[in-house]
Parts: sequence; structure tokens; C-alpha cells
Amino acid sequence: MAEETAFFKLRKAGSLISGAHRRPPDEDGTDSLQRREHPDVSVLHERPPVHTERRPAHAALRRLWRTVPGMLEREVAHGHGFLFVPVIIGAGAAFWFLLAGSPAFWPLFVAFAVSGALAAVARNRSGTGRSLLFALALFLAGMMLAELETWRHGTVLIDSPVTTELTGIVERREIDAAGRWRYVVTVTGTAEPKVRREPGRVSLLARARHQPLETGETIRGRVRLSPPSGPALPRLNDFAFSSYFDGIGAVGFFYGVPKKEAGEAAASSWAAGFERWIFDLRSAIATRIRETVPGDAGAFAAAIVTDERRAISMETTEALRLSGLAHIVAISGLNMALAAGIFFVGVRTLLSLFTGFAQAYPVKKIAALGALAMATAYYLISGFGVSAQRAYIMMAVMLVAVLFDRPSISLRNVALSALIIIAISPSQILGPSFQMSFAATAALVAGYALWKHRAEGRDPEPLPFRHPLVAPVLASWNFAAGIFVTSLIGGISTAVFSVEHFHRIATYGLAANLAAMPVISFVIMPAGLIGMLLMPFGLDGPFLKLMGLGLEAVIVIAEHVAAWGGDVGVGRQHSWFLAVATLGFLLLTLLRTPLRLCGIPLLALAVALSWQERLMPLPDLLISEDGTMVALAEGEGIATNRTRPPDFIYDQWKRALLIGDPARPELSSSPRPPPSRELSPAGDVAPVTRSAGSIVADLKTSIPPDTKPLERKASDGKPPDRRAEERRDLTKQETETARAASSRRPQAASSALRVPGVPQKPWKASSSPPSRTAATPAPLATPLISWSRHAPVSTAAAPAR
Repeated sequence: MAEETAFFKLRKAGSLISGAHRRPPDEDGTDSLQRREHPDVSVLHERPPVHTERRPAHAALRRLWRTVPGMLEREVAHGHGFLFVPVIIGAGAAFWFLLAGSPAFWPLFVAFAVSGALAAVARNRSGTGRSLLFALALFLAGMMLAELETWRHGTVLIDSPVTTELTGIVERREIDAAGRWRYVVTVTGTAEPKVRREPGRVSLLARARHQPLETGETIRGRVRLSPPSGPALPRLNDFAFSSYFDGIGAVGFFYGVPKKEAGEAAASSWAAGFERWIFDLRSAIATRIRETVPGDAGAFAAAIVTDERRAISMETTEALRLSGLAHIVAISGLNMALAAGIFFVGVRTLLSLFTGFAQAYPVKKIAALGALAMATAYYLISGFGVSAQRAYIMMAVMLVAVLFDRPSISLRNVALSALIIIAISPSQILGPSFQMSFAATAALVAGYALWKHRAEGRDPEPLPFRHPLVAPVLASWNFAAGIFVTSLIGGISTAVFSVEHFHRIATYGLAANLAAMPVISFVIMPAGLIGMLLMPFGLDGPFLKLMGLGLEAVIVIAEHVAAWGGDVGVGRQHSWFLAVATLGFLLLTLLRTPLRLCGIPLLALAVALSWQERLMPLPDLLISEDGTMVALAEGEGIATNRTRPPDFIYDQWKRALLIGDPARPELSSSPRPPPSRELSPAGDVAPVTRSAGSIVADLKTSIPPDTKPLERKASDGKPPDRRAEERRDLTKQETETARAASSRRPQAASSALRVPGVPQKPWKASSSPPSRTAATPAPLATPLISWSRHAPVSTAAAPAR
């Protein structure tokens, strides 16, 4: 026992002596190194010196910083460097789209070539320099991809509303809940007046009852065309951006019944003919489903299969949104994964019943190949939607991984899918669909990897749970727990993007998903898949009706949860909220070393930015994009110059600014004198203190009556005709007056990133030359105005996104 004690004392003394050169000098001025040169037995019995002073905090931070290179090397060794390749490329594409102008392509290409060459030269060297060069090359590659996509589309957007006679070819058609048909028309000509720069494709709504035209037929009618709407407020959704990359140059409606033009259809390529055949098949499938399953359940089923969502009633759509079940309607990763997964499991189980065949051939790969073919067919009949395209690419990557004996569920496959989608269509990265889909997928895959890593080496089923009577209960419990965890991870991971884009949170979405997911997984998707496989043989009726019953149950769940009132509005977020929160989320999800904990402070910072935005005062004056609607806030109320504000604009204002319903404007009986223009000490125009009602009344009377819908009855007491409510074209005198006023207006200060000397983005209407005739000029370019009574008037144009 004494020998063991002596051994431990010697080892302790040796460690003290070996670490003496790292200790500071003792209090008597002697160094421990001197003691090592003159050893003495008494040293073994000395107690080590105790330093009572505390080490400064920067020393701990220095030690922590020294561990960062090692953790980075571990991340690279695990192959996590590839996970950030689509992140950096996507950041470059997003940066290009957020710029107000379009930088020249060739300087970007030269910078990309130089940085790529330097990164290739330094590929065998270690350090941060090589990584920074490689990241710069990827960032520039993302910017070039964004510019190439913009150049590839080249969509012509009209810059002002116009009424004209339009002729075109029906490319797509879709019916809504009210029985009205919406056509996507390829324009072949315009007349009365002739539009100078005709849009290639337009989306037109036919309100009148008529016999719907088939795809490929020539349609003609008097239409009202308007440019796609920009953002209702800065940092809100820009519909012109998405319309540009969808190839839609104008939206509008028909006056009366559209006419079918006689004559043969224009010759088209085999690709256009195949696409037309696909859309005809899609329309026939949707009609078949709606005829078999009536009501909203049939429209819901058609939306899940063909992505035709307009036929669902507004009440059901709102209930699905409030309950957090709106993601079921779109053909997203959930629908594609369920359909492909059910087909894969079914085929593999069926082939496994034949023992000889299963031993001779790889049934798993055969099932994966069949699931890939099924997913391809599902994507074709879905109408080539953005969400369907993204879900198909993700599923295809996973199934191809099975064919090559690679792990199908991994973050590398998710990154590869994102990289393919960004390379094909980098504009998707700014959409909420792309962000929420990949956020949920990455979080679920990372959670699955963490659970799998912790479950290794453990007995998943202890002996008491292997009893035949306990096993079914355990399986049910595991399924319920899996749904709970999946819904929880998906809800938390997409909450950031829901707050940013939709300015609200469905607080009871977890409960709704827990109740609806078993019905979707075991009733709706299997019945729909079997029904689609049997539809060519006319045996789809029973399975489609079973699918309809399941969807009716989902609608009941959505209505019940929506009645709880869990829809919480959070308002418009800080301009840096999404970037900071996304970076924190990516660090937490994509990394596996303690470096991922750096995402927690970033998420906390994003919450602080959101709270700061909520503390900011609301703008006192709001002006719509076209300048026809004005809202003035005073206290808790808000007043507008329109008796019936357009729902499309005012609903966005309500969600973003958390304001209530507007007060009805009241016209003053006598005209008010013009306000005095007093100068402040700084030389600016001092604000005049007036009530909201008086200012709105003056704004209402200042807008010509012919520029807004009529709100009074005709002299005979009958409501005015619908055509009378439309805005008329300006006269020549009004045109000259408007142009003179426009030339005297100050320039708007854009909130987007502006670069001097670069052209504006093509989806901004002001960058296009006038598309109307001389008799119908473009309207005034009215910026969005955010005015505060505590400061001079300041304008803020819409962001470029």
C-alpha cells in the first residue's frame, strides 16, 4: 500500500515538474525550472503552489478560440463543408436579386475566374485563406447564376394598365370555387389600341358564364390588363418578381364572354405539344376527381393530385391556414415523400413474397426505380409547379442514392438537392416555399441523424416490451411519438420563415397536425395513389371516395382548430431578421461539433431584432403603389380615402402593421383652405397639426372621381354598370398636366441596395419603356410613402425583391 502511495506521489510530482515551464514565477522570484535543475527530495512532499488570483475572461476566450481550428477540421473531416456550398451560392444569388440594379456580367465572370484559379492553386494548403477564396468563388457563381436566369427568362412586363382587344392561344386553364375560369394565354396580338411592347403571356379571369375553351384553342376578347403588383409595403412580397420568373407579363380579366376564334391552331414544337398534352391530362384528372368527390373535399383531392387549388372555397382555405394545415394543399415534400414511400414499400413487400425472385434480383433497387418512375409521373401531372419541382428533385436524389447503395436520408442529399434547384432556378431562394421546405427537411434529417447516433449500441426493445401483447401498443406509441416529434421539429424550423413572410404564427398547428397526419398517412395518400393507378381502367371510384372521406375529416379538424383562435399576428419584421435567424438555424442544423451552439446567440439576436421592430412607431401615412389609396393613422384608429379599400392591398397592410379595420371617410361640406407652408429652423417644411379625418377628406377630394370606382348610384337609382366602374383613359390635357406634375416630383429614396451606374432590374415596371399608345400614357410613378408627424416627409420605394 505504501508503494502505491509513493508511486502516485511521484507521478504527481512529475506532472508538476513537467508543467513548471508553463507556470508563472513563484512569489519568491524563483522559477520551477531552477528546482528541476537542482532537485531535492523535499520537492516531492511540497504542496503545489496555489494561485489565488483569478484568470481574466479574455484568457478563457483565447483558449476557446484556439479550439476553433480543430473543430473546423473535424467538420471538414466529416464532410460538412459540402453542406455549405449551396448556402454560399444561394447567398450570392439572393444578394444579386436584392440589388436595385443589375451589375455587368463580365466583371463578375472575371472575378469568379480569378478567385476560382487562386483557390485551385491553394487547394493543397491548409488555412483559412483557401477556404475564403473558395467561398468567394461560390458567392460570385451564385450572382452569375441569378443574372443568367434573369437573362434567360426575359419576360416583358407592361408598365401601366390598359384596355385592349387581345387575341391569344390558351396555354392553361383552371376553375375556381365560384365556377369562373382563369386562362393563361400566349398573346398573339392586340388591337384598339395596339400595345407597343406586348407581353408574351398573360393571366386572364373570365367572370361571365361560358363554355370553357380547351388548351390550344385561340381566344379573343376585350380585356383589362394591369402590371403585376409590387410590394404593398417595403420588405413585403413582390408579386412582380415571381410573375417575371413565371413568364406572366400582365394580369387582368375579360369584359363579357371570351370568344373562340375559328381556324387551325398555330404549329408548335414537339416539346410544346407534349406540354399541352400533359396539361390536358391534368385538367381531365382534376375534373374526374371533382365529379367523383363533390364539394370542398373533391377540390382538396384535386389539389393534392394535380395542384389545382383555386377550386377550394375561401372558407376552407382560411380554416386550413389558421390551423397550420395549409401545407397539405400544395404538392410539397410531404405529398411526394408519402406517395413515393408508399409505392416503394408496397412494391418491395410484393416482390419479397416471391422468395426465388427476391434472392435472385435486388428487389430494393427495383422498388426504388419504380418509385422514381411514379414520382416522375406525379410531377408531370402536377403542372410543373415550383414546390412540386423542388419536391421531385429531392425525392429523385434520395431514390438514386438507393440505386447506388448510398444512404438515402442524409444532409448531403439535402444539400445536393438544394444545389441542383439553385443552379436551375436561383430565384426560388427568395420564396417562402423554398425556404420553409428545405428548413423543415434539413431539421428533420438532422434530428433523425442525432436520434440514430444516440440509439447506437442500445437495445431499442427491452425484454418486457417484446411480449406479443405489448408489441402492438409499443408500435402505436412509437408512431404517435414519431408524429409528435416530426410535427414539432417541422413547426419550429419553419416558424422563422412564417413570421418573416406571412407575419403570423399558427400556435395550434402542432395539435392540428397530430390529429390530421394519421388520416393523411393511412387513408388519404394510399387511397389516392391506388385510385390514380386504377383510373385508366375505370376502377378509381371507390378509392377516390375513400380519399374524399379522409379529406372531409381533415377539413373538420381544420375548422375545429381554427375556431380556437390560435392565429397570432406578429407584424413586419426587421430587415436583418431573416438573415440573422437563417444563419443561426443553419449553424444549429448543419454542424455537429460544439460550433453549432454559435447559432443560439444568433437566434436570440433575431428575436431581439423582432422585438425592436415591434417597438418602432407605425407610419402615420400610407400610400398604395398606384397612389389611388391613402391611409392615415392617428392614435388607435386608421382612416382611408376609400369607402371600400381593396382587400388585396389593405389585408397586407393589416398583417404587416397589425392595424384594424379602417374608418369610413367623411367629406367636408365646404372646401378647406390650403395649409400654410411654414419653414422649420432647418429650412424644411414644418409639419402642420391636423386631424386624420380632415387630411383623409382632402386626400379623397383631391383624387379625381374618374380615377376610382364609382361609389354612388346613378340618377335613376340603379347601381352603375360594371364597365362604368372601370377607370377611363386620360384625356390629352390631363396627360400633359400629369407629366408636368411628375417632372416636378422628388426622387424616391429606395430601401433596396443601390449601386450607382447600373441598370434597374427588368421586373421593375419603371425600367421598361412605355407599352401603351400616345393616347394612353403611363401613370405617375408614385412611390410608397412612410410619413411621420415627428419628422419631415420621407419616401421609401419598394425593395427590388
